[in-house]
Amino acid sequence: MSANSRLTIAAHTLTWIGLYQRRGHEVATSEQIATSVNTNPVVIRRLLGELRKAGLADSRRGAGAGWMLTRDLAAITLLDVYRAIEPGPVFALHRATPDPECVVGYGIGPAMTAVYDDVEAALRGELAKTTLEDVLRDVLKAA
Repeated sequence: MSANSRLTIAAHTLTWIGLYQRRGHEVATSEQIATSVNTNPVVIRRLLGELRKAGLADSRRGAGAGWMLTRDLAAITLLDVYRAIEPGPVFALHRATPDPECVVGYGIGPAMTAVYDDVEAALRGELAKTTLEDVLRDVLKAA
């Protein structure tokens, strides 16, 4: 099983747009962003569609088409981005109900739910502490 990179790609995309706008550009194209992310522009457009629905990005069509942020980088947390692209829980229980006659099958759901709830709360708490402004600052330090 591979790790999910959607949060990283979404943070990369929004941070890139924010920096691009600070450098005097109104909008960024999905092709430009895709070059930085090293992926297909279709992947970026799909992701930006989700970010638009969450109110983090917007687009302009026609001449001068492209994407822009709807808020400043300092007003967007990684939790905002996470909620936009991963609305469900981090972990799930079985797809089919385990055998209720089995002691493990009967008790695994409540036991794992308690752990998963704590993990979810910790994850969300950590993501809420970091803005995309923080991410950009750290990116520019590393450059």
